[in-house]
This record gives sequence, structure tokens and C-alpha cells, in this order.
Amino acid sequence: MRRNQNAMKLKAKFIRREILRVCVKNGAGHIAPSFSTVEILVALYYSLMKIDLGKGKIKNWLSRDRLVFSKAHGCYALYAILADLKLIKQEDFENFYNGSFLSGCLERREDVGLEASCGSLGHGLPLAVGLAFAAKLKREKFRVYVIVGDGEMQEGSNWEAIQFAVKHNLYNLKIIIDNNNLQAMDFLEDVLSVTSPHIELKRKFKAFGCKVATVTNGHNIESLIKILNAFNQQEKKINGPQVLIAKTIKGFGLKCMENVPKFHFRIPSEDELLYDQ
Repeated sequence: MRRNQNAMKLKAKFIRREILRVCVKNGAGHIAPSFSTVEILVALYYSLMKIDLGKGKIKNWLSRDRLVFSKAHGCYALYAILADLKLIKQEDFENFYNGSFLSGCLERREDVGLEASCGSLGHGLPLAVGLAFAAKLKREKFRVYVIVGDGEMQEGSNWEAIQFAVKHNLYNLKIIIDNNNLQAMDFLEDVLSVTSPHIELKRKFKAFGCKVATVTNGHNIESLIKILNAFNQQEKKINGPQVLIAKTIKGFGLKCMENVPKFHFRIPSEDELLYDQ
């Protein structure tokens, strides 16, 4: 599926409205961490990933590209996109957090494109590495994308997985860091980051042997697609995992919650929503 840039910008706005509408209606928090990944997911699902859909039905499902959404507390954008693609029934999305099988953190449902159960930090990246390794062993052509939170990268299991990915030259693995500089209720600099978080992450990934790129505006769909396309075109030459550090804004698109730590789980009030009109 390929769309022009203007169409994808409009799609990102639509996805944000759907997240906000359904979350406020159903009393679901984690809107802010979902908003920071919207453009990343739109770039993947409407331009980059190989997922053949025809009239809402799945084609060539086993050869599809996989997305592991490791920062699963911010998975509402993924739900909204899978509903838009008709992989998830609209009724199930409407009842998210309120009776449907869609929960506050991801639970694996391969048939609808939810590739891995995540939520406990540091689980998604190792799972993605396993998928990529299995694909390479079987000589499968699909790629594995994984979206990881920047705070989540403090987990040691991630760095063990990266060592394995580099050791086994997993060129089919694309790691995307949602670098919004906030983890739960505080800024990374006030928790464990010693230097600027994106610089620190870049140095670490390079030290482990990864190909690394940074996009300074992780809400610019064109920039995201350009870098990830370059990764895909050069992957055999790179012969190892590629990492994109996307500098984003937590709560992007809703002024009352942008870069405000208390909105990690908090739902905006009616007055706060009116402020954004």
C-alpha cells in the first residue's frame, strides 16, 4: 500500500482523532505515549511494510512483514490503524478497554496483526530478534520492525538481544526508537540518562555494532520513509540490524499534553480539550 505524503498526513490526523475519541469515551489512559508514535506507524503501515490486503481480506499472510510493538502501553495508535485497515473489526476497536479483546497492553493475536504480547519492558525487542533470526534461518523474505520506547532501552534484556542480532547479522531487523524523552512520569535526564538521551542511545547502538540514523522530527512522515527506505535498500550491504532514533514529542497533536509528564496515563478533562480547539 502506497499513499502520497498529504494523504498520509491526513491519515495521521484521523488516527489521532480516533484514538482520542475512543479513549475518552471508554476511559482509557495512555493517550500521550500513543500519540508520539502515530507518524511512525502511519509510515510503516501505509507506505513501507509488506502487508497485502484486498477488500479487507488478508493475502499472502505468512509472507507479511512483522511489527512488534514493544512499548505496548502506547499501542492505541496501532489498534486504530489495524481497525482502519479492517484487520480489527470496528466494533472491537470501539469497545477497546471496555469488553473487547483489545486490552490496555498488547496481547498476541497473530490473525489480526498483533504479533507479540508486550507490556513488560524489554520483552518486545528480544522477541523481534527471535522472529528475524527464524526468518533468516528459513530464508524467508519478510522484514521485522520493532518499535521501542527510549526509557525502555534501560532494560538489559534489550542489549543482550542487540548483541545477538549483530552477531548473527540480522539485516532483516529494523529497530525504531520512539525518543520522546519521557518515561512514565519523568524525563529521561532525571532518571538514568547521563547525557542527551538521543546522543546516548546513538553512541550505545554504534558501540554494539548497529547501523544508526536519527530523524530530528519523528512526526515528519516523509523523513521517516526516506531513512527506512534507505535501510531496506542497503540492508544486504549493511549486513546487520539497523536502528532509527526518531525524536518525537509525547502527546504530540494535543497542546494540553505535549511534553507534560502527568499525562502519561491521565485522560484530559473537557476544559483541557476545549483549550486545544
